[in-house]
Order: sequence, then C-alpha cells, then structure tokens
Amino acid sequence: MKVLVTGGGGFLGGAICWMLRERGDAVRSVQRTRSEALDASGVEQQCGDLANANHVLHAAKGCEVVFHVAAKAGVWGAYDDYSRTNVLGTRNVLDACLAHGVPRLVYTSTPSVTFAGHDENGVDESEPYAERYLCYYAQTKAEAEQMVLAANSPTLGTVALRPHLIWGPGDNHLVPRILDRARAGKLKLVGPGENLVDSTYIDNAAIANLCAAERLMPGTPCAGRAYFISIRSGI
Repeated sequence: MKVLVTGGGGFLGGAICWMLRERGDAVRSVQRTRSEALDASGVEQQCGDLANANHVLHAAKGCEVVFHVAAKAGVWGAYDDYSRTNVLGTRNVLDACLAHGVPRLVYTSTPSVTFAGHDENGVDESEPYAERYLCYYAQTKAEAEQMVLAANSPTLGTVALRPHLIWGPGDNHLVPRILDRARAGKLKLVGPGENLVDSTYIDNAAIANLCAAERLMPGTPCAGRAYFISIRSGI
C-alpha cells in the first residue's frame, strides 16, 4: 500500500511511519524539515508547508490512504498562525485527496475539541464541541475536525481520532517537561490527588491510526465519525 503521512518527522507521525514500513508499506512523508530517522526507515520525504496547496497536491499523488497528523500545537500565539497549518493545511489535504481519488483519510484530532473548561470525566463521543475555547490550538483543531468529518462522502471515507497526552520513547515534550518541573520542585498537584487523567502510549496511538485505516472505506461504520483514544490512569 502507498501511504502519505503528514508530519512524519514528529513524535506520532514518526511512529506511524515506522509501523507502516515494518509491515512493508511504501510511505511518503511531508513535513517542514528532513528527518534522519525517516531516512533510516526508508520513508520518502517531501519537505514543505501544508499551507502550500500545490505542495500537498503533489505529495498525495498515487496514495491509497492519508494519515493527516501534522499540526501546530501550543497555547500561545495568534489565531492566524494556528489557522494556517491546522485549518488551511487540512483544507489542502482534503482537496488533494479529492483531486487524486484517495479513498481514505485518517485525521489526528485532539480531545481538546470538546473541552470547555470543566471536568470531562466519563464523556464519550456524543459530547458536543465546546462553544468557547481556551486557546487557538483547540479552536482550530475543532474547525479542522468538523471540516474533515463533513467531507466524508461516497468517494472519500474520513475518520478523526482524538488521542490524549501521548507519551513514550522519543517523547521530547510531555514527560520530559513533567520530570523537569518535578526536579525543580515546581510540579503542582491539582485537587486531592485522586484525579483521573487519560493518556496514550505512543505505540497505542500509532496502532489506533493503522486500525482505523484498515477499517475505513467510504460507507463503513467508522466513516464520518470521531473517536477518543486513551488509557485512563490515576495521577
């Protein structure tokens, strides 16, 4: 199978690329900078900007499935900076899929699309999108997710996955920051210490993407739907 992964040089995108290559798929990645790890795995790389429609169109040519993982994350910055990658970039990915007749698109979203500032313990996929967002990352990811699900059609099957707090080998964001703050005595415990926090091990997040792609085609039960991906633990 010939596959396109956006953001293959990142933490989750890299894990997806590695698993795809391990099972023998031909993998192409589009990201901003070249990755030595992807070179070592035999992944074809095209470096560029998702906001460039022609670049995305070229990257998707000949592919049977697209894993759209790339995103601008964070809590600070201007709306336009997040929208350029997360909304316009996603629009370009959808347009490329339609132009080339790609039948499957697996989109990496976030549980933040439903977070409205209150406890979400026990919620499921029926939880509505938040009416207001605490940051532009969540807002633009929600806009993109709705765009992806609305694009589900008889010719393009789309699905959105919402992994939460991905961690594991190669993580250079979540766990290292937690450990650094703990060592510095700046790690704060919110609540009585019995809080439940969902997290996702990197392999599980990548496998969820592969499983979604295997079950996704236009008209299949998962097409046009969003799914939370997590393992709950006490923290």
